[in-house]
Amino acid sequence: MIIDRRSLVTTAMFGLGSAAIPGFVGAAVIGGATGFTHSVASGEPAADSVLLWTRYVPAGGGHVELRAEIAETPTFTRVVAGGAQVTGPWRDHTAKITLEGLQPGRDYYYRFVAPDGSFSPVGRTRTLPADGMKAWRAAIFSCSNMGFGWFNAYGHAAARDDLDCVVHLGDYFYEYATGNYPPAAAAVPGRVPLPANEIIHLADYRLRYASYRADPDLQTLHARFPMIAQWDDHESANDSWEGGAENHDPASEGEWNPRRAAAIQAYREWMPVSDEPWKAYDIGGLATLFRTETRLLARTEQPDVAPLFKQADPAAALRAFRDDAWMDPAATMMGSQQEVWLSHAMRASVRSGRPWQVVGFGTIMGQTMMPAKATAWLGGSSARARGYVENGIAAGKVGLPFNFDNWGGYPAARARFLRSVQSLGGNTIVISGDSHNAWAYDLAQDGHPAAVEFAGHSVTSPGYEGGIGTDPGIVAAALVRANPELKWCNTSRRGYMALTIAADRVTNEWIMVDTIKQRTASAVVGHTATVRRGRPVMV
Repeated sequence: MIIDRRSLVTTAMFGLGSAAIPGFVGAAVIGGATGFTHSVASGEPAADSVLLWTRYVPAGGGHVELRAEIAETPTFTRVVAGGAQVTGPWRDHTAKITLEGLQPGRDYYYRFVAPDGSFSPVGRTRTLPADGMKAWRAAIFSCSNMGFGWFNAYGHAAARDDLDCVVHLGDYFYEYATGNYPPAAAAVPGRVPLPANEIIHLADYRLRYASYRADPDLQTLHARFPMIAQWDDHESANDSWEGGAENHDPASEGEWNPRRAAAIQAYREWMPVSDEPWKAYDIGGLATLFRTETRLLARTEQPDVAPLFKQADPAAALRAFRDDAWMDPAATMMGSQQEVWLSHAMRASVRSGRPWQVVGFGTIMGQTMMPAKATAWLGGSSARARGYVENGIAAGKVGLPFNFDNWGGYPAARARFLRSVQSLGGNTIVISGDSHNAWAYDLAQDGHPAAVEFAGHSVTSPGYEGGIGTDPGIVAAALVRANPELKWCNTSRRGYMALTIAADRVTNEWIMVDTIKQRTASAVVGHTATVRRGRPVMV
């Protein structure tokens, strides 16, 4: 089914009820609206600049020139910087303007001005610090599937006054058709994004962004904080890599490259991001944060171990795979160009005297194998969940992980990264998403500590509890016992991470929202972990 991206789609069709939410801005329409349709956002913060984003559709649907203004107060009595951009249907009427000449570590207010003199909603942003060692805090998100529930994690973070920035590690939306994931029985009423079909073409991707960006909590989050964002797989298709994806069928959906190009174009149109595939952000004298790309540009195809379980001797087939193909040094997530860039950039951060190097990856790096006794979890589980666990147990018995789409499928690339980290002499923190559950790892290589990983749970997407009925505490304890790098996990709660970087330590909180079935911003701190400068293990 082909859906015109400018078809009239009111927010009422999404069940958001945003027109009735006090203070919600830009709630009237998604597709056929005119004017400022999706509020504002900011991103790519630096010490003296920031990128500003909006979307404006003129009445005639053609091109228009927008002006951006940034000021120290929301009254705009003194505009300190400004710029202009022409936008139109060729970029889905979105605009991104980077303004410079700002002061470091400062809050600023910004807005866009249309040719008719109308103003966008006012957004607030913040520059990165320049020098100094004042503590810096960011909220970290991943895996937000609208169909499973409300974005209460976004709403909770948006209400905080102690954040400097937000980070999104990917799966900002999901590409599936209505009724697929989630299945109709698991979908929360009214939380149905458009288009109804699986998104394949540029118009589909644009409409899916328009749908998600109509959510009131996501709009508020974008309008309150700058976002550093990177994609993972669902911004294109599940388990994507350079040459294809698990959820892409060339026979019925066409060649992969046009779909990949459409996904990248729509992401760069709708997100407050630069077109740089990877980037470093210096956070004063404290740290450097690294945004990476591990999906669409250089990742080799994930190992497919499913056929091994069908052989006459699966254990022998798994051992042969473990000792040969699994260790292939050509298998890569980042590609050699990005690997070298990241190594050099991290070394430069250490040499600059910054105590912390924080690297964002889309997927988990910590070694995770299925516990041998996990079959006890499977009472009443689906055949799919049972097969996943049983195959995971068989893989674990020969020393293989149960997930080959994360760094578990790329052990040589993981070793290269961690050995590089060990050679630096700095303090590396890995932050990651994708798994839908919460994890804390002490990463090691060649028998020696290398880094600490804080892996975030999802905004809404279900984790282990979606297919396993066992007490989540029993599941978590078994996983920790079976995996030496894993120090803590939670396999049942949704939310986000709050990372605080100080000169002598980095502390991470896993914030657990009370529910995603109703719209409420109530949440608690579910766990806290700390790593001290000079010792790459949690205390």
